[in-house]
Amino acid sequence: MISQKVTQDVFCEIRCLTEQSTPLPVLELQKKWFRKSDRRYLVEALQNFIVYNREMLDFLGITPIIIGQNKNVSLSFRTSQYVGAVPLRAPDTGKQIGDFSVIPRYISGEDRFGAYIQILNRLEHRIEPQFIDSIPLVSGRNFRPPLYFEAILYLNELSKFVKRSWHKFKSVEEIQTHPTNRINWERYVEHEYDPKRRLEFPSQYNILSGSHVEYQNLKYVYELALNEIHSPETPTRIKTDASTIISFLDKKLHELQAVKTQEMQQRLSDPPAVKSIKEAANQILRKELHQGKAWRVDFSEVFERFVQYIFKEVSKEIGGELFENIKFRAEGGYFPVWELRYLEPDAILRKDDLFFFIDAKYKAHLLSRKNNSETLKEEYRRDLHQILAYSSFDIAENKHVFLVYPSISPYHKAMVFINPLGRSKTELSLLGVPLNVSYIFGVKQLIHAAIASRMK
Repeated sequence: MISQKVTQDVFCEIRCLTEQSTPLPVLELQKKWFRKSDRRYLVEALQNFIVYNREMLDFLGITPIIIGQNKNVSLSFRTSQYVGAVPLRAPDTGKQIGDFSVIPRYISGEDRFGAYIQILNRLEHRIEPQFIDSIPLVSGRNFRPPLYFEAILYLNELSKFVKRSWHKFKSVEEIQTHPTNRINWERYVEHEYDPKRRLEFPSQYNILSGSHVEYQNLKYVYELALNEIHSPETPTRIKTDASTIISFLDKKLHELQAVKTQEMQQRLSDPPAVKSIKEAANQILRKELHQGKAWRVDFSEVFERFVQYIFKEVSKEIGGELFENIKFRAEGGYFPVWELRYLEPDAILRKDDLFFFIDAKYKAHLLSRKNNSETLKEEYRRDLHQILAYSSFDIAENKHVFLVYPSISPYHKAMVFINPLGRSKTELSLLGVPLNVSYIFGVKQLIHAAIASRMK
């Protein structure tokens, strides 16, 4: 079972993808959190607790489970793919108690997000925390999304952006010795009475420059990001990984003066690269607005993008091509409201005339291989049927699919489904991918072997 910390600020701390946490006896909850609840009606107190906190629990994907009855009742939880923290209220007074925290699996210590930051640095897609309005988290900085998370993303965006030109017209004013068509007459009349300054004409004109105000605003945000990365709360590994990119940006921006701003104004006329860097900068500038609110990160998206990244690397190495999130659309007239309009595998790898269908599921199956749970069986059955449905779009008799789950170490198991009424068969590769960049090479080796066996 998953252990839980019960401290002054944290009501409960559980890892994501937990099927059922260690039960919390209601008498302990009453002693610590529900102190004004009537001991004769503790089951009702638990039910009220769930009702009071339904919105927060649903936001974090937490399912409460009441076990037992009367004074032997306990409260357990099932967590989903979300990681984050939400504030909770007591059922007896409605006042705020501790926070509920869901943390990543198999990440311990203070550097809980370090391995995931390294993954996100390799992805082309931005995956950002989601927030909702709530009472402030009691746990404060301890369970908010790490601010160095946004700082690292901003540095990555900025390192790409500074390699391109971004010039804008800026207004420059200087003193001319002869009149021009852009003279500031209001300033001129202030000293026109002085014969010595009568031929000093303050003129204003526009020049195309790379040192404009918006670029200076980006330098200001860069300095904010540096402060966060250099703070004592940022893990040493993150600082070390960022040192090279910081050295590069320091050289690029050392002559640029920083100008403070509260928000980078986005315009429809901005090129896509400018819109992207402004949005990254605004994430840093808006961090104080979200500080202390309920938040979550969808780690199923992190896992899906990481799997796509690994298969894209494999496709480059074997001379293939990877197609991500292709939609197989349904055609026809009338669609019932419950009808699926399209099927969407996470990726398809094509090598010559062969297709490999890939579907990534952020579920605990390979983390619970000895668990004979009916829930796990049913979830696996659905996942298997889904990937086999994707493979039906391959006209070849022999098909190959990858069903990918998170795991502690690289894992691969092959099995074959044979059609007894024909000659067709589908080979399934059950692939385990650890959420850690240090295992990428090992995972790629397993994928290479699986593909090579299919190409014989």
